[in-house]
Amino acid sequence: MSNQVFMLPDLGEGLAEADIAEWHVKVGDVVTIDQIVVEVETAKAAVDVPIPFAGTVIELHGKDGDTLKVGTPLITVSGSESVDVVVSANHERYREEERAGSGNVLIGYGTSEDAPLRRRRAASSVRVISPIVRKLASDNSIDLATISGSGAGGVITRADVEAASSTGTETEMSHVGDQRIPIKGLRKVVADKLSTSRREIPDATTWVDVDATELLAARAEINKSLPDSDKISLMALLARLTTAALAQYPALNSSVDTARGEIVRHARIHLGIAAQTPKGLMVPVIRNADTLSTIVLAQALRVTTDLARDGKLEPARLTGGTFTLNNYGVFGVDGSTPIINHPEAAILGIGRIIDKPWVVNGELTVRKVTQISLSFDHRVCDGGEAGGFLRLFGDYIENPIRILGRL
Repeated sequence: MSNQVFMLPDLGEGLAEADIAEWHVKVGDVVTIDQIVVEVETAKAAVDVPIPFAGTVIELHGKDGDTLKVGTPLITVSGSESVDVVVSANHERYREEERAGSGNVLIGYGTSEDAPLRRRRAASSVRVISPIVRKLASDNSIDLATISGSGAGGVITRADVEAASSTGTETEMSHVGDQRIPIKGLRKVVADKLSTSRREIPDATTWVDVDATELLAARAEINKSLPDSDKISLMALLARLTTAALAQYPALNSSVDTARGEIVRHARIHLGIAAQTPKGLMVPVIRNADTLSTIVLAQALRVTTDLARDGKLEPARLTGGTFTLNNYGVFGVDGSTPIINHPEAAILGIGRIIDKPWVVNGELTVRKVTQISLSFDHRVCDGGEAGGFLRLFGDYIENPIRILGRL
């Protein structure tokens, strides 16, 4: 009975790697066809991965937290039936050569044909058997090539790395206790996207304080007649007012095609909602938000953000936005200059709503006030158009009934 190696499959959306979040099986377990064996976290979502054949698990090619490339070994079983089984003889030869060259196999290496040669060359110059020793060296920014191994055959031991580390602390005391956090998975994609935005988009920001008293009152009045399952959140009303304002200022529902030197003005509004989740910042997208009624939009928003926070949203639903709404008020802050969600052209932000003195009909009173801001791509519109959109959105907040009654 031959062993079968299941490679990490292509998870779609152009993703080339994934992090192991949690194994659902262990060595020795019997698995069946299409059984979920592992949860992996891609750059866009958590994904359950089923195995396409049955058998007994004899090896897991990674541990929780490891990053694996698409097409590299994920799990090996010895067993019977299979569906589209991919068996890698080259991989098995590579593992045997790796064991001969440097001891225990380190997790997460690929299986390209030149990989064994590279690894053997590395093993001949730096003798490290233990993955723990490699990690310890990495955590302390120690180049293993600079260390002489005290173990048998010149193998570098943990004691060798610790000795090098203690020597380094004499001149780098400021680094004692530092924690190194890998930039990978969702964190890496967010970092790359924000860096691209700052590098490519000449952005500007405008803001204004508005009276949200009537908006809160309108929400309370609307929800009086709705069952609990259909009650509308404040964010849903803001999303509805956003699509109404964009209908009057369509230039902000655009993106720039730098390769062709064109501004793409989108026919539909695919509204991104910035959401802070346990896995970091995500921007789930409500597609065709401008075609949905207020109640349907509220329902879609609730379901979508819940799935995003639970890490269960399909990767495709985290892409394709044309405009983003960001409620940073939930963090207890008044204002922000958010980074545009590339390749979109604008992002609208809402601050916290608090009691403030406000002049109404020439008299000072206390009202529910919030600050709204718009960061926009200066290539698609000028300050006059951006300011016009923000002022219109503010007017909708201050007089919501006249616009919500038509939506």
